[in-house]
Amino acid sequence: MEMSDVTEVDHQGRMWMLEQQLDKPLGVEAGRVRSMATPKVSSVAATLKLAFFSLGVVYGDLGTSPLYVFKSTFPDGISHPEDVLGALSLIVYTITLIPLIKYVFIALRAHDSGEGGTFALYSLICRHAKVNALPNQHPTDEQLTTYSRRTMAEKSRAAKIKKVLEKNTAVQKILMLLVLLGTGMVIGDGILTPAISVLSSMNGLKVVHPSLSQGVRVLLASIILVILFSMQRFGTGRVAYFFAPVILLWFLTIGCLGLYNIIKHQPTIFRALSPVHIYRFLRRKHSKGWIALGGIVLSITGAEALFADLAHFSVASIQAAFALIVFPCLISAYIGQAAFLMKFPDQVDETFFNSIPGPVFWPTFVLSSVSAIIASQATISATFSIIKQLVALGFFPPVKIVHTSKWILGQIYIPDINWILMVLCLLITAGFRETTQIGNAYGIAVIGVMLVTTLLLTLIMLFIWQTKLALVVLFLTVFGSVELVYFSSVLFKVKSGGWVPLAITTILVTVMYVWHYGSVKKYDFEMQNKVSLGWIMGLGPSLGLVRVPGIGLFYTDLAHGVPSIFSRFITHLPAFHRVLVFVCVKYLPVRIVPQDERFLFRWIGPKSYMMFRCAVRYGYRDLHRKDDNFEQLLIESLSAFIRSESLEDVQGQPTYMSSSEGALSISGAVHFQMGPPSLGQLPSLRASHMLMASTSENSLLSEMSHEIIRSHENEISQASMPSTEDILTEDYLELLMEAKEQGIVHIIGNTLIVARDGSSFLKRLTINYAHAWLRNLSRDSALYHIPHESLFSVGMLYKV
Repeated sequence: MEMSDVTEVDHQGRMWMLEQQLDKPLGVEAGRVRSMATPKVSSVAATLKLAFFSLGVVYGDLGTSPLYVFKSTFPDGISHPEDVLGALSLIVYTITLIPLIKYVFIALRAHDSGEGGTFALYSLICRHAKVNALPNQHPTDEQLTTYSRRTMAEKSRAAKIKKVLEKNTAVQKILMLLVLLGTGMVIGDGILTPAISVLSSMNGLKVVHPSLSQGVRVLLASIILVILFSMQRFGTGRVAYFFAPVILLWFLTIGCLGLYNIIKHQPTIFRALSPVHIYRFLRRKHSKGWIALGGIVLSITGAEALFADLAHFSVASIQAAFALIVFPCLISAYIGQAAFLMKFPDQVDETFFNSIPGPVFWPTFVLSSVSAIIASQATISATFSIIKQLVALGFFPPVKIVHTSKWILGQIYIPDINWILMVLCLLITAGFRETTQIGNAYGIAVIGVMLVTTLLLTLIMLFIWQTKLALVVLFLTVFGSVELVYFSSVLFKVKSGGWVPLAITTILVTVMYVWHYGSVKKYDFEMQNKVSLGWIMGLGPSLGLVRVPGIGLFYTDLAHGVPSIFSRFITHLPAFHRVLVFVCVKYLPVRIVPQDERFLFRWIGPKSYMMFRCAVRYGYRDLHRKDDNFEQLLIESLSAFIRSESLEDVQGQPTYMSSSEGALSISGAVHFQMGPPSLGQLPSLRASHMLMASTSENSLLSEMSHEIIRSHENEISQASMPSTEDILTEDYLELLMEAKEQGIVHIIGNTLIVARDGSSFLKRLTINYAHAWLRNLSRDSALYHIPHESLFSVGMLYKV
């Protein structure tokens, strides 16, 4: 009985060693990734050049807000001249407090290796605490990144907050929901900005042609919007070359007009810089003053876009552009309009256009119209960046992403999203017809995302930056209270158009949550039902498995193990390619992955079987570009891997060092435990063991097991013996090249997930209908630029 137990234990140990050799995990080479997150230091000239181009992409929205702010603040007219001073004081301090101090000097410091926006803040938090619910994460991913992390003392405040975040799933869900809400509002901002900016510029025609109907102005605005969105396919790089000079001229123009109005109409207007006028304004207006704050908040539209568009430029360039051009020109423009209104309070309806001197009216009108068009570019570009992040982090269905610049990594164009934005903008423009109602909707989207950013920045200060508690409280008190007051004001206008961004955000959050939920359920199913490669090989004799010419690239979300869909594939079609590569595309928490480090390979089974596992690693700013020639790069990297393995075998044999714990540490490789694993470690090996006992000794699995274990034992006893792998390397490479010439087939699982029997109604609705609809709209093959003639889809039903 004792001898039988010893034999069983010894056999289990051999089977465990077999499985480890057949399909090693990919995390071994994690340490090979070099530093990728250190940005290059740009020269002053390069920074100023980027600052110039950022004007056209980032600051158009902020720059055109003087077109409609005073009109939205006083929709019923100005009842007292002193009200103008109070409104101006609110505008000046709001611009100084939120865009300048909060975003330019604080939020831009919280970028995630050059990436800005709500999801970048979330990614930064996830890097320091395990709160990420994404299904493709693995402990070895932490070794693949060289992100700098703040050290945390064991009993520090930061460590305590981190512990709460990691252990409290309710807090994690609230954090994720908060991020999704902020993201949805930014995208809603991208829909509303073009509508209000372009329509506001067309309203300037009323000054010179009062008889021109509103319908004609709406039609003109719609035509301009169609042209604007049609230009997006040329990319923000080409767009910036045209837009930047125009916006620079626009800022200089409104700045000069402001100075002109100050000198001509009210040189003493600077007394409005005293905060006491804010107090008098609110006391005199009572509830109407509180409602007027919904118009004041429009003066900071576009502030979030300068953060979200960070990937297109750099922190220093955006800061330089705001400090040198944007801020002084905006302040001059608003002070000039206030000076004009102090003298002509009855002309508040179109303050900007009425304050333009007659000789320069038409040139200024044309410039304002073009600038209003450009203003939309900031939020459109921000929307593209956000959608890209959502796709990379698993919160949005795969869509076609076009990289439009060879020099700047973040400049992209998403055709499907572009046309959806265009249709929604046209509907809002034609539906509301007036900028006042669009402004009501606009305010909710703007201030809502600012509140989310403030909360996320507070969390970052507490446990990542480890800022002094007093400063954190000061930050949250000042910015949080100001934004809450503004938010309470814009909520009053929900019935008058404010419901639009709320509806858009609700739809977007639902889409993001449904896709994320379904993706997690799918990944969990694959993890629970993955099969042992030894089991598949053991089926060879009974299925009559054959190897066909060519290279098969089998895409899977699993970085280790064989997905159940592959077992379905070979049981229904008992053949696979002479060279088989399991490809796992992973997004890692790094900014970019260099091209020469993108592919990570492992042999599966004996080398003669030409089976590999490949992890294709991307940073969240990397893109699958069509001109990358994915197939060629993969084959070249695989060839280099085969050569490097041969060189390691010939030039430097692995060294074995015994440890006090009974393990053999193989330098540069995995660790093998001497003896059998515990019964719970490898459940899939029991099936392999039972299968081996029932199949003949010359079965494929038996042959592989003897070869691998015999080879491993020979290596241990003859570690110093020179390897002869170099003799076979050329044969492997020749076989690889022949298979490449015979053709490459991309095999993608077309899985349909449905709720298992007995699931709740809400789960069935989410999985069976909502997620299935989104899955039908997604573009996996387009994401990898796979030619249709090389694509092979394998269908399978998952009951989750």
